[in-house]
Amino acid sequence: MLIKIPAAEGTAEALVARPSTGVGPFPGVILYMDAFGLRPRIQEMAQRIADWGYVVLAPNVFYREGTAAELDPGTDMTTPEGRAAAGKAAFPRVGRLTTDKAQPDIDAWVAALRTLDGVAPGPIGTFGYCMGARLAVRTATAHPGVVAACGGFHGGGLATEAPDSPHLGLGKASARFVFGHADHDQSMDPDAVARLGEALDAAGLEASNEIYPGASHGYSMADTSAFHAEATERHFRELRALLDSTLKG
Repeated sequence: MLIKIPAAEGTAEALVARPSTGVGPFPGVILYMDAFGLRPRIQEMAQRIADWGYVVLAPNVFYREGTAAELDPGTDMTTPEGRAAAGKAAFPRVGRLTTDKAQPDIDAWVAALRTLDGVAPGPIGTFGYCMGARLAVRTATAHPGVVAACGGFHGGGLATEAPDSPHLGLGKASARFVFGHADHDQSMDPDAVARLGEALDAAGLEASNEIYPGASHGYSMADTSAFHAEATERHFRELRALLDSTLKG
């Protein structure tokens, strides 16, 4: 279901998914969407993860730009042409969500998750896709005493030369990390993957930092031409192992 929560610069919608069976409370996790926004595919993924025994909050991080319905791609993205067309509207929004805007929102998402009915007290997890992987890392570094698990899948720009690159804050984190990078990804090339790995090691963090062979950027999104079924299932396995080991141990 969609709820409304107070964010840094207004009211934001957020998708909440709960386990289909079982009695709570359940650990809480934040799912950060990709550039194409809250849509049925994100809802499907959130529910699958919720059914592992979690309450999942997926905020519309582009709330400044419009509602989830207003930002819905509204086109068939299962062809390269359709995905590119949707990207013309979606990708500029990513650039406009600067670090100074994202950081106070992150505080709001964490606060909202922890006050949802049925969310267990204690540590939370966070994970994201595409640009959402950056938000997940920033969440883990901003709330080290709260975030115990952090995942990033086909993430871009995680370890750049910019002064606010997400990897530069890893020394503040205490979470366990799992990264599943897309193969031949211009937004996260092998040098960037290596730079991220060095930062994780330097921070003394327990982490997996892998490239998924043959999987392109966006591989987990079944409603786009980038979908790669094998890589998607691998990401679900590794994400579940991460969450279960840190939040249910």
